[in-house]
Amino acid sequence: MEPVDYFAIQNLVYTYAAKIDAGDFDAVGAMFEHADVWFPGDKEPTSKKGKNIMGRMMHEWTRRYPETGNPRTRHVTTNLIIEPDGPNKARGQCYVVVFQQTPAFKLQPVIAGTYIDRFEKVDGKWRFSERREVMDLIGDLSHHLLQPFGPG
Repeated sequence: MEPVDYFAIQNLVYTYAAKIDAGDFDAVGAMFEHADVWFPGDKEPTSKKGKNIMGRMMHEWTRRYPETGNPRTRHVTTNLIIEPDGPNKARGQCYVVVFQQTPAFKLQPVIAGTYIDRFEKVDGKWRFSERREVMDLIGDLSHHLLQPFGPG
């Protein structure tokens, strides 16, 4: 891998966070169009559930606030590690902490965990080929999600 590949993959990971926080769930779906995505508790990846499922799931699961059009969150991704994984392939992982604030909900972290990713370079462009979300620190998601998630 060349240094430019590391930057492209890094930008891909960080663009995901920006698109989620902007409430652009269709763009998120497009980013994962060719990827298997495993959410906590999944028995099979989202790709088995249909095309562009990631975007549809974001629409079904994530609350957007009318005054902003977004979920009023900040996905902070840190400790990104990227490693080559064969020709035109790479793997990576990073920590994520999601902060949220609404008019009725003070600024606080609501969930944290690890994204474990695989990437592939197709036609000169890097894309996600797999994501596994491991969420092991779960706070108050009542203002973030439209459906129950987590223990209890």
